[in-house]
Amino acid sequence: MTIELLQLTKQFGKLTAVDRIDLKIGEGEVLCLLGPSGCGKTTTLRMIAGLEFASDGEIRLGDVRVNELAARERNVAMTFQFYALYPSLTVAENLAYPLHAEALSAGEIARRVDQIARILQLGPVLKRRPGQLAEGEKQRVAVGRSIIRDAVCFLFDEPLSRLDVQLRETMRGEIKAVLEGLNKPTVIVTHDQLEALTMADRIAVMRDGRIEQVASPHEIFARPANLFVAGFIGTPQMNLLPVKLVDRTTDGVRFALGEATVILPVNGATSALRPSAALTIGVRPRAFDLAAQPAPDTIAARVDIIEPMGAETLLHLLAGEHELRVVVDRRTRPAIGSTVHLRCKPNQLHLFGTDEQRLDLRTVPAGVPA
Repeated sequence: MTIELLQLTKQFGKLTAVDRIDLKIGEGEVLCLLGPSGCGKTTTLRMIAGLEFASDGEIRLGDVRVNELAARERNVAMTFQFYALYPSLTVAENLAYPLHAEALSAGEIARRVDQIARILQLGPVLKRRPGQLAEGEKQRVAVGRSIIRDAVCFLFDEPLSRLDVQLRETMRGEIKAVLEGLNKPTVIVTHDQLEALTMADRIAVMRDGRIEQVASPHEIFARPANLFVAGFIGTPQMNLLPVKLVDRTTDGVRFALGEATVILPVNGATSALRPSAALTIGVRPRAFDLAAQPAPDTIAARVDIIEPMGAETLLHLLAGEHELRVVVDRRTRPAIGSTVHLRCKPNQLHLFGTDEQRLDLRTVPAGVPA
């Protein structure tokens, strides 16, 4: 069983919430729709579920076009951001509720409830009502009520958004373990990149109703397709520096960064570019080394804010009018107001053109992929 979206579009009056997206989720695959609020990810999920009808395009579950089918006819299981548990029913009764529509025997219902309770560690609370549960327990019940059914696919809308940080971390692992055993296509909507990076087999990054990039978590992080993805993925956020190509040297390419210049070990991607070409260099905060002294391949920056993060320290720096974020070892503590010299680590640069799309960047030594 697969989920396939073909030129899927949703319009609300003059507003295009989802704009001609193509996407296929394979059997047993977990795909996260990731993006900021209002990007169209929840609307896409609701169209798959049948809670919203598509304005154009096609939705296929397996070999069946389901555009005209009502939600109850699609046999999808959906977990909402709000748990939507029946307050008057026990945990066991909440779990069993979706099964009554399948006309199963009492014995089969009890077997499935027991199975899901063991998987989600709900055995001790089966006789309690939702008002007697902790938030993490409520979330597990909501997940259990979805996966207890023999649905064709599973849909999750911001499943962890109401949990505190510690519970979110625990539940990410628990839900991931459960999904690995379902062997059904699964779509998770989230605005939390950490959830997407840790739970998904692939991530589809959305903006303004369109999909900017679909790839594995590693590929999304290591090779963002454009400036939006580069800036959206990663904590702390990637440094995006507007530069102009000056010339090429034996050590790399010289770029103008504000009033200063810096030589970066870049080849390949810039070979077809003319001097004065306007580009954007992307460097993640952990992709800098601190140099002992200034050099042609370093960027001088003044320390503005120091933010301890336990084993690491986040430095907020000013390089002329450009703000930089650099993560260093906690034992490295330059004084506020002092000047540091940054050297980009090899093979960790990202280069984007004037159209905001990634250039095929390769860094020295030659032949080593970025």
